[in-house]
Amino acid sequence: MADDIAAGGPVSDTVFLEGLQVETVIGVYEWERSIRQTLWLDLTLAFDCRPAGTSDDLAKALDYDALSKHIRAWASEQSFELIETFAEQLCTLIYTFADIRDIQVRINKRGAVAACAGVGIHIRRTF
Repeated sequence: MADDIAAGGPVSDTVFLEGLQVETVIGVYEWERSIRQTLWLDLTLAFDCRPAGTSDDLAKALDYDALSKHIRAWASEQSFELIETFAEQLCTLIYTFADIRDIQVRINKRGAVAACAGVGIHIRRTF
C-alpha cells in the first residue's frame, strides 16, 4: 500500500464539510413557501489531497471556504418544494464549481417532524 501511494497509485481521500448551515425557501406547505428555513448539510467530497499535501500549496487543495460561500449564496437564491430536488441541484453545483465527481450529501431539515431531532436524506452522486 505504501508503494501504491509513493508511486501515485490509488487514492481514496475525501474532504468533508459538516453541519454547513444554509438558508433557503424549502417545503411543500403554503406557510413554508413564504419563509426561509435552515438546512444543515454534511458533504463528503472525493478529492485527491496528495498534491496539496506534498506541496503545501493552497492552489492544489480544495478551497472549502470558497465552496461553502458559493453554496450558501446559491441556496439563498433557491426555492424548492423537496429536499431531494435541493440535493440533486446541489450535487450539480458542486460538480460544476469544483469538478468533484463523487459527492455525498446529507441534508437535515430539523423541525420538520415534531419531537424529532432531524429528518432528511443522504444521497451519493458520481459524475
